[in-house]
Formats: sequence, structure tokens, C-alpha cells
Amino acid sequence: MRRRHRIALVCDFFVPRSGGVEIHIWSLAQSLLKLGHHVVVVTHVYGDRVGVRVMTNGLRVYYLPLPAFAQDNALPALYVSLPLMREVFIRERVEIVHGHQATSSLSHEAMMHAKVLGGIYTVFTDHSLFGFADVASIHLNKVLKFSLSNADMCIGVSEACRANLVLRASLDPARVKALPNAVDASMFTPNVALRDAAPRVNVVVLSRLAHRKGIDLVAFHMCISSSAAAARNGSFWTKWSSVLISTAAWNSWARSRTPTYATCCAAALCFSTAR
Repeated sequence: MRRRHRIALVCDFFVPRSGGVEIHIWSLAQSLLKLGHHVVVVTHVYGDRVGVRVMTNGLRVYYLPLPAFAQDNALPALYVSLPLMREVFIRERVEIVHGHQATSSLSHEAMMHAKVLGGIYTVFTDHSLFGFADVASIHLNKVLKFSLSNADMCIGVSEACRANLVLRASLDPARVKALPNAVDASMFTPNVALRDAAPRVNVVVLSRLAHRKGIDLVAFHMCISSSAAAARNGSFWTKWSSVLISTAAWNSWARSRTPTYATCCAAALCFSTAR
């Protein structure tokens, strides 16, 4: 028989917050529950959500009374969260602590506490690409080197993410695996009857308009493809119709301070409204 594990998924980012990391953790938790594992999620308080909430399929979520500091991250305090984490790990008899996202202070603290308590395996999944030269990335990479030095296994959600994580945290490549993100095709069934005529291809990009999400590459290739189609057929949208949907498009555009980034955002917004 397959061994059943007791797993704690830890991250600052979880429902009711919406985003890719949140959906990833939710889907992972539900899949592990279906396989028979015992799974809990540990995050910080969100509004009036504090304490323990029981969700779909009996998933228990611990909303720890730790206030958000910046961008929904709990205030980094190292050992302040140890008593809370210890209580959860002992109560749930946790065997594996799985931290998510490099920018989540709670995940780093949970993995550190797991090693302090002893006998608990730690796994870390990184969901984003970060640079090496800007101030924020330099500091974050130093945190990763410290936090992941004792991690039993690390995961990147793509081959590029894996390579990026190995370099940023100075990890042994043998300890880092690539488990690519995937789309559950059964949840997305398009109505073929509403599809445009054969010469036209509709491309939908669902993303924040952020440079680290590669939106500049999307805008660049859309320009090339659309220009080539226009040159061949005399119509800008004859072969390619592109729609960009962004949860924070206007906020990202307004906050941008660099001409290149602003230009990319402006171009993407133009593509999203042009027809």
C-alpha cells in the first residue's frame, strides 16, 4: 500500500486572495487529499478570517494571527511565529512542510522552524523568476541561500524557473526538480461553433502586466506576428487577434516608472482593446 503522508502547505498567499500561487496551492491540496494524504494549509490572517477554517473535502486552513506587512506578506519576525507553527505541526502530526514562493516570509519561517523542531522534511516550490542585479532581487537571493540551505528538496514550476532558482540560491542542481505548471483541459472546453474562420487564430494571455511575467515578450511577438500578417494580407487583424486579460493592468501601468515597461504596458493595453 502507498504510504500516507501528513503535509503542511505554508504560504502567505492563499484564499481569499486570488492569484496563481493561491490556485496552485489549492489545487495541490485537493489532489493530495484525493490521494489519501492528510493536508493542512498554513497562512496568515485575512480580514476576519482568523483561526481554523474547514474547506472543500475537509481541507483545514490555519489563518494565523500574524498581521500583513507589505503586499500581503506577514511581518518577517523569525522566531515570533515559532510557538504558533509548533502548535500546528504537533497538533496535525506534520511530517512534511512544503513552503511556497520566494517572497513569502511565512514559508521561509515555517521551513526553518520545521528543522529546529527536528524530524520534519522540508520542500520548497518557487513560482517566479527573479533577477540578480536589482536591489530587491539581491536581498531576496541572500534570503533564499540561507533559507534553502537545509531544504530536503526544491521545485521550480518550469525548467527556466528551476535554472533560475539554482543560480539564485546557489543550490546543488540534483536537489532541484522541475515540475511544470499545467492546465486542466477538462475545465476549459471552448465552444467550437463560436470560433472564427480558419485563417484567424485567437490568442488569449492571462497575466499581470509585469516585466517578470514576460509581458514584454508577449507584446513584442504580438507586434511581429501582427505586422507580418498585415504585410501579407493588408489587414492588421486578418490572421491574429490577441486579447490580454489582466487582473491588475491599470494598476501596473500606473505604477510603472521606466519608459520601456510603460511602453510594453501601453502596447499590451492597445492590443487588448483593438479589434
